[in-house]
Amino acid sequence: QVQLVESGGGLVQPGGSLSVSCAASGRIFSINAMGWYRQAPGKQREFVAAINSGSMTNYADSVKGRFTISRDNAKNTVYLQMNTLNPEDTAVYYCNADIRNSDFRLRKYWGQGTQVTVSS
Repeated sequence: QVQLVESGGGLVQPGGSLSVSCAASGRIFSINAMGWYRQAPGKQREFVAAINSGSMTNYADSVKGRFTISRDNAKNTVYLQMNTLNPEDTAVYYCNADIRNSDFRLRKYWGQGTQVTVSS
């Protein structure tokens, strides 16, 4: 069984910063790409950022220059540092990861989501 558990969401004022993290646990053989998506009320889930096993990154245009994705392979954890936040960044943030577990099958797993609210 593999689980992704997010932490670090909360309330922040416009212009502020927040960091969220996501740790994978369970019978993991290897992890390929890890990433973050978000879903605002009444909107579809959208891509935010991704990082592959070689630490190459990709960002949505809306967050480029403000958000930074990173990973710690020893801890099976992916991070998202969010700076210069604005109310349009308010959403539930979900992490995902392409994980090869102990049966060597590659599957995409999702976390349960963490709320990020940007408001004064």
